[in-house]
Amino acid sequence: MQNTSQQYDAAISQCKDIFLKKMKDYGTAWRNLRPTSLTDQIFIKAQRIKSIEEKGIQKINDGIKGEYIGIINYCIIGLIQLELENDTRIDLPYNEVASLYEKSINTTKQLMLHKNHDYGEAWRDMRVSSLTDLILMKIFRVKQIEDNKGKTIISEGVDANYMDMINYSVFALIKLV
Repeated sequence: MQNTSQQYDAAISQCKDIFLKKMKDYGTAWRNLRPTSLTDQIFIKAQRIKSIEEKGIQKINDGIKGEYIGIINYCIIGLIQLELENDTRIDLPYNEVASLYEKSINTTKQLMLHKNHDYGEAWRDMRVSSLTDLILMKIFRVKQIEDNKGKTIISEGVDANYMDMINYSVFALIKLV
């Protein structure tokens, strides 16, 4: 049986490496993003993946794997933004962001391990295109929660949707190897 935890860690290691290198290039300019803008960035990436999957061709060289990595990293930004909701700083120290990234991914991985146990690794039998569709569904849920000013009656919050999108994206990266 394949070791999901190790595969997950390998995928996240690649994502974190890209995230931290971009942070060195751009700083934490993403702190300026409002939640709705962040949701739209994730949507753009997921919609591009779906478009490529449906058309079977792409005209820009950036591949699907890079888009899934982008979804993961934007969702991590979302989780960090939620954690720092009342913190007005734009420029955050590298070590603080690296620590917040790690904290967010550890919580997300634990969620994956619990769900993976209960669902018996059903994702391994899914198509990558179905993972893309699930991500898009989660994005539309987040948009609705945002339109409802963050209030839900019975549903999970934005953070849970970010974590699910991260986990679906990691599964896609594992399947695309």
